[in-house]
Amino acid sequence: MTVFVTGGAGFIGSALVRDLISIDDQQVVTIDKLTYAGSLENLKEVSSSNRHCFEQVDICDAKKIAALFEKYQPTIVYHLAAESHVDRSIDGPADFVQTNLVGTFTLLQAALEYWRDLDDDRKEDFRFLHVSTDEVYGELGAEGLFSETSAYEPNSPYSASKAGSDHLARAWQRTFGLPVLITNCSNNYGPYQFPEKLLPVVILNALEGRELPVYGKGENIRDWLYVHDHTAALRLVVAQGRIGETYMIGGRAEQTNIHMVRSICQILDNKYPEKAPHEDLIRYVTDRPGHDARYAVDCTKIETELGWSQSHTLTDGLEETVDWYLQNLDWVREVGQGVEQDRRGLGEDKE
Repeated sequence: MTVFVTGGAGFIGSALVRDLISIDDQQVVTIDKLTYAGSLENLKEVSSSNRHCFEQVDICDAKKIAALFEKYQPTIVYHLAAESHVDRSIDGPADFVQTNLVGTFTLLQAALEYWRDLDDDRKEDFRFLHVSTDEVYGELGAEGLFSETSAYEPNSPYSASKAGSDHLARAWQRTFGLPVLITNCSNNYGPYQFPEKLLPVVILNALEGRELPVYGKGENIRDWLYVHDHTAALRLVVAQGRIGETYMIGGRAEQTNIHMVRSICQILDNKYPEKAPHEDLIRYVTDRPGHDARYAVDCTKIETELGWSQSHTLTDGLEETVDWYLQNLDWVREVGQGVEQDRRGLGEDKE
């Protein structure tokens, strides 16, 4: 069986590819445009596998995407390709509309045309998993959780573009019968996360004695999900999920941003006591426009219907994440070349 993973050279996508190769007996075709956040360095672990192929293709290129379906004849499509950094979406939203909306449409349409020509048995087996975010639902107050029936209220250009892509995926299932499933996840963390995101920024800045920037007062709350717990859930949804359904995937680990930053500082204090306390490097900076106060998801549905559960506590996951970065500074230097150190997300176009 052959599967496609779009965005497979990115953070979550590459974790999924590595899991599919190491755990499942499948042929995996990674499809990635290799923008700034995608890197073949993330796929080195599987580069020698005869069950892995890489195709550098933009999901907005209809002809090339159709050709890939014809060439590889996939049974499963994991669609993770997306522009995903909120700050970048504030400064330059056009790329987010193009990739997340136009790209998803292009991929859905190519999958539909391919699926329609399959014989009945292969049609029955085919699955298209659209991977999305809890940010499409807006923000929560002090209580409550997002569920599969929550109203969409996106507040950033990024989340708006992902909300639109969710609607397209749902429409292609309801209108055309394409076997689509949708997942919405909480904040992922773990190895191979691009160095501009909060946790890698904190780890790497602390190692170099640079300031640790925290938006506002650091009181924004997220539900933190270890990336390989997420990929395990994705594989389970494809294998056992019901077509047309949405599944929330969360870590059941709500914490403020400042708690996460301080937790990393404490881990580093233990590893480098001569440089402690790392918390002295924390600096509060101007909050991003429209910064949602709290996200948290109710993942009861995937737990009860499919039997999924998290395998990492937040404490263990953070420890593993810090250790991975400490052991892979060459990867950081390779993928982080040219990453801007100045602040994004102030509405100033830097493209």
